[in-house]
Amino acid sequence: MKSKINLYLIEFAINALLRAKSKNIFILVVFTLLTTLLTAVFLITGSIKHELQTTVDALPQITVQKIKAGRHYDIDTSVADNIVTIAGVSEAVPRVWGYYYFENAGVNFSVVGIDQYESQYKESLATLITKFDFDELQSKNSMVVGAGVKEVMSSSYYSEYFNFIKPDGSLKKMTIAGVFDADTQLESNDIILMSKEDVREIFDMKANKATDIVVKVPNPEEVSTVASKIKLMYPDSRVISSSDLKISYQNIFDYKSGVFLALFVVALFTFFMIIYDKASGLSSEEKREIGILKAIGWRVDDVLKEKFYEAFIISFMAYLLGTLLAFAFVYVFKAPLLREIFVGYSQLKTSFELPFVFDIEILFLVFFLSVPIYLAATIIPTWRAATLEVDEVIR
Repeated sequence: MKSKINLYLIEFAINALLRAKSKNIFILVVFTLLTTLLTAVFLITGSIKHELQTTVDALPQITVQKIKAGRHYDIDTSVADNIVTIAGVSEAVPRVWGYYYFENAGVNFSVVGIDQYESQYKESLATLITKFDFDELQSKNSMVVGAGVKEVMSSSYYSEYFNFIKPDGSLKKMTIAGVFDADTQLESNDIILMSKEDVREIFDMKANKATDIVVKVPNPEEVSTVASKIKLMYPDSRVISSSDLKISYQNIFDYKSGVFLALFVVALFTFFMIIYDKASGLSSEEKREIGILKAIGWRVDDVLKEKFYEAFIISFMAYLLGTLLAFAFVYVFKAPLLREIFVGYSQLKTSFELPFVFDIEILFLVFFLSVPIYLAATIIPTWRAATLEVDEVIR
């Protein structure tokens, strides 16, 4: 039985590529760079989308805020007692938190208050109270910080403690008792955890006030109904559901994806310009080579196979190199410049690393956007030349 893969043809194809070394190296380099750009774009968008989705899933089902003159104000903790009486609501927990601007590093920290014996609205916080006793932390003026916060503080020589500036201008010294890592870096990246009393002191918040109230609804289908009831009870409040947050996050993601789409279109346009140039016809030297091969007895399918091997070697090597370079660019070198399109150049957030997300669909998509197209651009003009008479091709 005759083998489908002709090793002699592969050897001939490799030698043919080496004969036109300069030209083929140029094609390989350009092809590799385009593949790297396309793959990097898909990897960054996939990683950030996964991070945002995981973060949104961890957020409360309903958040209630006090609005006055279009601005967010502290809400009475007694509102939680009234909300929990609504049918379908299992818990209503007042949250005490706020943003603290660290001018020396130019970043915002999210300072979150924890009550040791209170029901936590997130599993990550429930896990942390088993590791740290926040009542004991309060007595020792201590706090627990996220990994990103620790890195920023250490860079400003706050390795063991941090001085918060209160609204009256006085300082509150808080010792760093531990560092935590959450499921997502967007969640733990900029967070500082301490007792609610310490947070109230730092932000000068009264004991009967909270930043907002999070509401837990066991049945997801009742979330919109419960949100409507809360809005009727408190018309001056802003009621935000988890679905609203998902839509908001998706809108931001889609908006910034437009920039990536522009890069994607430019890369594809450049790639198809190369393909068009190659598909428009073979050079006279390539046609003469095909004519000589036919003259010495090669059949049309032999010529097509040989050119197929040439194109496949170049395109598949470019695909492999481009994919490996893209993974290194995104997950080893942290995607400089490209990542900033999504994250932004603002210094109001501590930096975070892109989570590694291996999506086989991305690899297949890049493969089918590159290798088969290049093969077709090589085979079609070769078939046209190979079907002509030998003397016509050589002339």
